[in-house]
Amino acid sequence: MLKLTEKLDNTLWNVGLLFLRVSVGLLLAFGHGWGKLTNFSQMSTQFADPFGFGMAASLGLTVFAEFFCALAVALGILARVATLPLIIMFLTIVLIIHAPDPWAKQEFGLLYLISFVTILLTGPGKYSLDNMIFKWKRTE
Repeated sequence: MLKLTEKLDNTLWNVGLLFLRVSVGLLLAFGHGWGKLTNFSQMSTQFADPFGFGMAASLGLTVFAEFFCALAVALGILARVATLPLIIMFLTIVLIIHAPDPWAKQEFGLLYLISFVTILLTGPGKYSLDNMIFKWKRTE
Protein backbone atom coordinates (compact mmCIF):
# COMPACT_ATOMS: atom_id res chain seq x y z
CA MET A 1 0.00 0.00 0.00
CA LEU A 2 2.85 2.37 0.82
CA LYS A 3 4.35 1.96 -2.66
CA LEU A 4 1.04 2.94 -4.27
CA THR A 5 0.86 6.05 -2.08
CA GLU A 6 4.44 6.99 -2.95
CA LYS A 7 3.76 6.48 -6.66
CA LEU A 8 0.63 8.65 -6.46
CA ASP A 9 2.56 11.35 -4.58
CA ASN A 10 5.32 11.25 -7.22
CA THR A 11 2.79 11.53 -10.04
CA LEU A 12 0.97 14.42 -8.36
CA TRP A 13 4.32 16.16 -7.75
CA ASN A 14 5.21 15.93 -11.44
CA VAL A 15 1.73 16.98 -12.59
CA GLY A 16 1.97 19.94 -10.23
CA LEU A 17 5.31 20.97 -11.72
CA LEU A 18 3.87 20.59 -15.22
CA PHE A 19 0.90 22.77 -14.29
CA LEU A 20 3.12 25.43 -12.70
CA ARG A 21 5.58 25.52 -15.61
CA VAL A 22 2.96 25.64 -18.36
CA SER A 23 0.65 28.12 -16.63
CA VAL A 24 3.23 30.72 -15.56
CA GLY A 25 5.30 30.26 -18.71
CA LEU A 26 2.39 30.77 -21.11
CA LEU A 27 0.81 33.55 -19.03
CA LEU A 28 4.06 35.49 -19.12
CA ALA A 29 4.96 34.72 -22.74
CA PHE A 30 1.61 35.64 -24.22
CA GLY A 31 0.35 38.07 -21.57
CA HIS A 32 3.48 40.23 -21.59
CA GLY A 33 6.28 39.02 -23.87
CA TRP A 34 4.29 38.69 -27.10
CA GLY A 35 3.02 42.28 -26.90
CA LYS A 36 6.53 43.60 -26.39
CA LEU A 37 7.87 41.44 -29.21
CA THR A 38 5.23 42.52 -31.73
CA ASN A 39 5.40 46.20 -30.73
CA PHE A 40 9.16 46.33 -30.30
CA SER A 41 9.81 49.35 -32.53
CA GLN A 42 7.12 51.47 -30.86
CA MET A 43 8.17 50.51 -27.33
CA SER A 44 11.95 50.73 -27.83
CA THR A 45 11.99 54.52 -27.51
CA GLN A 46 10.14 54.65 -24.19
CA PHE A 47 11.16 51.50 -22.33
CA ALA A 48 12.74 51.57 -18.87
CA ASP A 49 16.54 51.38 -18.86
CA PRO A 50 17.58 50.70 -15.26
CA PHE A 51 21.17 49.64 -16.01
CA GLY A 52 22.07 52.13 -18.76
CA PHE A 53 22.18 49.57 -21.61
CA GLY A 54 19.86 51.71 -23.72
CA MET A 55 16.10 51.44 -24.04
CA ALA A 56 16.15 49.14 -27.08
CA ALA A 57 18.69 46.79 -25.47
CA SER A 58 16.71 46.70 -22.21
CA LEU A 59 13.54 45.93 -24.14
CA GLY A 60 15.38 43.25 -26.13
CA LEU A 61 16.58 41.57 -22.93
CA THR A 62 13.07 41.77 -21.50
CA VAL A 63 11.55 40.23 -24.64
CA PHE A 64 14.16 37.46 -24.53
CA ALA A 65 13.22 36.66 -20.94
CA GLU A 66 9.46 37.25 -21.07
CA PHE A 67 8.79 35.50 -24.35
CA PHE A 68 11.57 33.08 -25.27
CA CYS A 69 12.67 31.99 -21.79
CA ALA A 70 9.06 31.77 -20.60
CA LEU A 71 8.24 29.48 -23.55
CA ALA A 72 11.27 27.34 -22.75
CA VAL A 73 10.05 27.01 -19.17
CA ALA A 74 6.52 26.13 -20.33
CA LEU A 75 7.90 23.42 -22.62
CA GLY A 76 10.38 22.23 -20.04
CA ILE A 77 13.38 22.61 -22.34
CA LEU A 78 16.51 23.78 -20.50
CA ALA A 79 14.00 24.95 -17.92
CA ARG A 80 16.41 25.62 -15.07
CA VAL A 81 18.70 27.66 -17.31
CA ALA A 82 15.71 29.54 -18.75
CA THR A 83 14.56 30.56 -15.27
CA LEU A 84 17.78 32.52 -14.63
CA PRO A 85 17.04 35.47 -16.98
CA LEU A 86 13.45 35.47 -15.67
CA ILE A 87 14.58 35.61 -12.06
CA ILE A 88 17.04 38.42 -12.83
CA MET A 89 14.31 40.31 -14.72
CA PHE A 90 11.76 39.98 -11.90
CA LEU A 91 14.31 40.95 -9.26
CA THR A 92 15.01 44.07 -11.36
CA ILE A 93 11.29 44.79 -11.73
CA VAL A 94 10.55 44.40 -8.01
CA LEU A 95 13.71 45.88 -6.50
CA ILE A 96 14.45 48.67 -8.99
CA ILE A 97 11.57 49.50 -11.36
CA HIS A 98 8.75 49.19 -8.81
CA ALA A 99 10.80 49.76 -5.63
CA PRO A 100 9.10 53.07 -4.78
CA ASP A 101 5.65 51.76 -5.70
CA PRO A 102 3.07 50.40 -3.24
CA TRP A 103 2.88 46.69 -2.42
CA ALA A 104 0.07 46.10 -4.95
CA LYS A 105 2.44 47.04 -7.80
CA GLN A 106 5.21 44.76 -6.51
CA GLU A 107 3.02 41.77 -5.68
CA PHE A 108 2.53 40.72 -9.32
CA GLY A 109 6.27 40.58 -10.00
CA LEU A 110 6.88 38.75 -6.72
CA LEU A 111 4.38 36.03 -7.66
CA TYR A 112 6.22 35.39 -10.93
CA LEU A 113 9.56 35.54 -9.11
CA ILE A 114 8.42 32.94 -6.56
CA SER A 115 7.16 30.68 -9.35
CA PHE A 116 10.39 30.80 -11.34
CA VAL A 117 12.59 30.31 -8.25
CA THR A 118 10.46 27.26 -7.41
CA ILE A 119 11.05 25.85 -10.91
CA LEU A 120 14.78 26.57 -10.61
CA LEU A 121 14.94 24.67 -7.32
CA THR A 122 12.74 21.71 -8.28
CA GLY A 123 13.59 21.35 -11.96
CA PRO A 124 11.02 20.87 -14.71
CA GLY A 125 9.74 17.50 -13.53
CA LYS A 126 9.11 14.23 -15.32
CA TYR A 127 6.67 15.66 -17.87
CA SER A 128 9.11 17.96 -19.65
CA LEU A 129 11.08 18.01 -22.86
CA ASP A 130 14.25 18.02 -20.77
CA ASN A 131 13.25 14.67 -19.34
CA MET A 132 12.20 13.25 -22.70
CA ILE A 133 15.25 14.44 -24.67
CA PHE A 134 18.01 14.02 -22.13
CA LYS A 135 16.42 11.18 -20.17
CA TRP A 136 17.56 12.74 -16.95
CA LYS A 137 17.03 10.53 -13.94
CA ARG A 138 15.33 12.28 -11.06
CA THR A 139 15.97 10.92 -7.62
CA GLU A 140 12.63 10.87 -5.90
